[in-house]
Amino acid sequence: MGFDLHDGWIWGIVGLALLIAEIAAPGFFLIFLGVAAIATGLFTLLFDLGLAPQLVLFVIYTALAILAGKRWYAEPGHHDQSIKLNDPARRLVGKVVTVVDPVDDHGGRVKVGDSEWSARGGPAAAGERVTVHAVDGNCLIVERVTALPSN
Repeated sequence: MGFDLHDGWIWGIVGLALLIAEIAAPGFFLIFLGVAAIATGLFTLLFDLGLAPQLVLFVIYTALAILAGKRWYAEPGHHDQSIKLNDPARRLVGKVVTVVDPVDDHGGRVKVGDSEWSARGGPAAAGERVTVHAVDGNCLIVERVTALPSN
């Protein structure tokens, strides 16, 4: 006496096993394979597909799940990480720094961490705080930090 299991149920069981494995050993990859396997199983149950279409669907669903997960879980501003990796000065964009020598359109100096950088923009006097707006070579383009109006 054999137990005949439809391919769709097999996909579903494998998908659930992958989701459980993701919980047991989190690596944030098995979840995509599990979701894709469950979706493939549902589609196989609905349309009674052969093995080749099942495998194609699994690949498509895996790619879609990864793209959706990447979009859903990506941290804001980290989409251009490769640019920042190759140009460390770009990591300073958005940081608030302190003016060491007065900054105007012709030049000046700002303190970033424990080092000083040439800067232009502003205008800002020594001691004022400015935001790094852009980077031009090894010169930081800065803007004054504007305080919110008090009530």
